Amino acid sequence: MMRFPSALSPGLPTPLGAHWDGLGVNFAVFSANAHQIDLCIFDPRDRREIVRLPLPEYTDEVWHGYLPDAEPGLLYAFRAFGPYDPLNGHRFNPHKLLLDPYARGLSGRLTNSDTQFGYRLHSPRADLSFDRRDSAPSMPRCVVVHDSYEWGDDTSPAIPWDETVIMEAHVRGLTMRRTLAGQARSGTFQALGTPEMIEHLHRTGVTTLELMPIQQFMPERALADRGLTNYWGYNTLAFFVPHAGYMANGSHHELRSAIRRLHQGGIEVVMDVVYNHTCEGSEQGPTLSLRGLDNATYYRLVPGNERHLINDTGCGNTLNLSHPRVVQMVLDSLRYWADSYHIDGFRFDLAPVLGREPYGFDQGAGFFDAIIQDPLLSRLKLIAEPWDPGPGGYQFGNFPPGFAEWNDRFRDTARRFWRGDAMQQGEMATRIAGSGDMLDRRGRRPWSSINMLTAHDGFTLEDVVSYAGRHNEANGENGQDGHAENYSSNWGVEGPTDDPAILALRGCVQRAMLATLLFAHGTPMLLAGDEFGQTQGGNNNAYCQDNPTSWLDWSRAETPDGRVLSAFVGRLAALRRAHPSLRAARYMHGRHHPLPDVPDIGWFRRDGTPMGMEQWNDGAFHLLGVRRACGLPGGEVDVTYMLLNASGGPITAVLPGPAGRWTLLVDTTRPEEPQAVLDEDTCDIVVPARGLLLLSLTPHAPATTAGEEGEA
Repeated sequence: MMRFPSALSPGLPTPLGAHWDGLGVNFAVFSANAHQIDLCIFDPRDRREIVRLPLPEYTDEVWHGYLPDAEPGLLYAFRAFGPYDPLNGHRFNPHKLLLDPYARGLSGRLTNSDTQFGYRLHSPRADLSFDRRDSAPSMPRCVVVHDSYEWGDDTSPAIPWDETVIMEAHVRGLTMRRTLAGQARSGTFQALGTPEMIEHLHRTGVTTLELMPIQQFMPERALADRGLTNYWGYNTLAFFVPHAGYMANGSHHELRSAIRRLHQGGIEVVMDVVYNHTCEGSEQGPTLSLRGLDNATYYRLVPGNERHLINDTGCGNTLNLSHPRVVQMVLDSLRYWADSYHIDGFRFDLAPVLGREPYGFDQGAGFFDAIIQDPLLSRLKLIAEPWDPGPGGYQFGNFPPGFAEWNDRFRDTARRFWRGDAMQQGEMATRIAGSGDMLDRRGRRPWSSINMLTAHDGFTLEDVVSYAGRHNEANGENGQDGHAENYSSNWGVEGPTDDPAILALRGCVQRAMLATLLFAHGTPMLLAGDEFGQTQGGNNNAYCQDNPTSWLDWSRAETPDGRVLSAFVGRLAALRRAHPSLRAARYMHGRHHPLPDVPDIGWFRRDGTPMGMEQWNDGAFHLLGVRRACGLPGGEVDVTYMLLNASGGPITAVLPGPAGRWTLLVDTTRPEEPQAVLDEDTCDIVVPARGLLLLSLTPHAPATTAGEEGEA
């Protein structure tokens, strides 16, 4: 066993965390208000504390020290001394073992225990009391990590934004019920990079896999008391550590290997990250890391009542992104994932928190300025969830250039339009055109709109057409959690049915919605499982359901309906790739004319003439026709015409000019019908009920005079 010195040498205040230099380990941890921080070293065999050494130096609010001869694998944690003064926001308690915010590895599980609380849980003085019990027996230990992995020739697929198709997925739920060849274990990082998964992503047309939180997270104690868990993972414990529950053999390299294989298959990997709050919860939560190191700096406190934390996240606390050291921690974490794990981008949960200064949300907040100028991070895909429960929390369209944003307006409008709600045609047209009303400024592109029909938070697509209301009783919250308004319809029967007419109608609506998603300007995002009819039984808030409710049922993909739907989604994605007018790189305003008298975008009524105010304001109007045209290299032009009929009956529509030959590319009511070239003299077409048609036009060559031919 290593012999430890009686004191640490001074070491350096940078970099933060525990870093091995080949001769020893440097420890550095930020705390503006601690009076002393001790380094605790643990025996790797029985996990008992074997030595405690104060960090000897304090430079620029960083405590630091150097342990010679220490090597990777060393188990450590901190204890912090300072004022226990909750009324002024200070909650130092050296009896509580604290995780290093920069730890890159953890050993052991965090088990719920009363000892983790800095106060006596059942004291009449509540969180103003002081608990002297040691929390170490219930805490994991930090691990000194030396990251070394052979990446070979790995490079990011670097998919252009206008060619990107995202699939949001949960690591465990994606493959837990998937039979895999070889040694990969289902429900883990290993399964992500298997040939079966990569082939499925290819067939579906997905270019980018967006993984729900994979940073180490902790289930809330209240869920554990109900026999549930935090399945989704939006409750981060360690910002630099992969979640242990997704590792088959405990090696971080399992994630790296999966990413390398996905990259080889041309698939990008985006991480869903939670930097708005931590698992320590409100002032009544446990003391695990940041709270014990410097509660008053790491978290936002209520001005004038600093005992309490600001709860802009609905999760009990809010990280203080107004402080430069907290911004540094987040940026260092992002760079670590991008550099050490080759992550291709990040989706930021409750992103307004990241830009909320004491005076409110600010596009020029320090975090945004820092990430946009960062030479590494600014090149990656950056996606904001543009809402949170805090004041002024809905900020869709207000993030700075460089960010894409989840578009809930697309989701709600598509659902309402295809449900047949009145007065949706104008809103649907705006969403199909890339939501330029909210995003077309400061040089932003249509890809800034992350269009979606569904996401982890809410119904699956199958449930959108199968349930009129939520069915969340299994969550143990009396069915009151989750969104009350889902803009869904059961089309006659709540939940499963054997009625062939209802099943056929549900299928038509699903396919029409998927086509709307894939053929709209912006970046389409699918929810994993929607491509083959995944259901959660009407649960629209399955955050605590680590069971078949949430795990993808791959047997549905092998049913006749599942195979048809999955192939159909792949067909839609292929059409999107083939026709640039469906995935425009720039906003279309109807002012640019790729062909004479043909603007880049135009909206038409059933008689083939341009839409007027009467049609836009007609509450009974359920037909939309949109023609889009864009120039191609070599002087060619891609022209498509999309017709959406949300009514309950067929509608005959006249095809607009210019003259040419039309090809029917897809009819969502007949998903297995191949594309067909229409007769030369065809001037109208029947749009089926609850159906979407997509056509392409090969324009006739312009007539030329004899003189012009001679000159040619």
